[in-house]
Amino acid sequence: MSHERAHRKRLGLFTRLVRYDDDQSAGQVYADALEQIGLAERLGFATAWVAQHHLDPAEGGLPSPLVFLAHAAARFDRIRLGTAIVTLGLEDPIRVAEDAAVLDTLSGGRLELGFGSGGSKSSFELFGIAPEDKQRVYAAKLAAITAALDGAELIRGRPLHPPVPTLRERTWQASFSVSGAARAGAAGVGLLLSRTQPRDPHVPLDQVQADLISAYLEALPAGSTPRIGASRSVFVADDHDEAQRWAHRGALRFLEHLRTEGIPDLAATVDEVLRDSYIGTPDEVAAQLAADSAVTAATDLIVQIHPIDPDQPTALRSIELLANKVVPQLDRLLNERGSA
Repeated sequence: MSHERAHRKRLGLFTRLVRYDDDQSAGQVYADALEQIGLAERLGFATAWVAQHHLDPAEGGLPSPLVFLAHAAARFDRIRLGTAIVTLGLEDPIRVAEDAAVLDTLSGGRLELGFGSGGSKSSFELFGIAPEDKQRVYAAKLAAITAALDGAELIRGRPLHPPVPTLRERTWQASFSVSGAARAGAAGVGLLLSRTQPRDPHVPLDQVQADLISAYLEALPAGSTPRIGASRSVFVADDHDEAQRWAHRGALRFLEHLRTEGIPDLAATVDEVLRDSYIGTPDEVAAQLAADSAVTAATDLIVQIHPIDPDQPTALRSIELLANKVVPQLDRLLNERGSA
């Protein structure tokens, strides 16, 4: 990796708006997320990202990401605001395009618009879409929203309003597959890599995602600038043992959620929940991130505290340590490697 690439890596904060404990109201969770975004802006983070989940506050508490980001845009005037992701197969693509266009206009062009086919089985059941139709529906809706953002006539003589001529250049596609990564590359959009994904448990996450990155770069049109966002679960504390205690607590809560939802096959132990998480002191986390080849290749490092999900003061401290200690150390490690 070159010195220039390491220096230019954008830092993003990803919040899933998950409750710290079962007594928290949705309003409190949203307020905490906004406080985290405000801190990230003050600390120099380039982007803040939210996910979309339906009827599952333990996995993510936000069904309407563009509504939330419109509020954030009114409160914070610098940080870029992203969706990672809008589950497009469950939405009307023209309405998503219209809402995104209004948000992008109000925010002064700060929207980063990410799409994906994902979503839990219950979400597709909620919206009456058969699991076997998921990819077909996503592809059709992706084509529709792409055309709308490109300014195509939606009915005779009438394109998307308000017009957002540069938003298409700030769209992203998330994928677990090589074919999906190649599709994002061929479209000239950004690629979003997940913090974890299904795979052989003996294969490291970055090794699996190396194939996605290669497919994306190979499919990218000549002259296009690659945009690769690597999402990672990162929790930083002043003390190693403190970090491990919080991580253990969060993993136990997540295991209980999996049991309650009837999906224990996703993880059965604390170690399985945390296997793709980077946890520890600033020096420990910087070293872990520097060893991740997908992070090295990414243009954007997007960090989230899920599934640790500590209380608010601890989450805020983790964000501070990440910006003030981990990132400078990570930059140094990557620059040293690039000049070796």
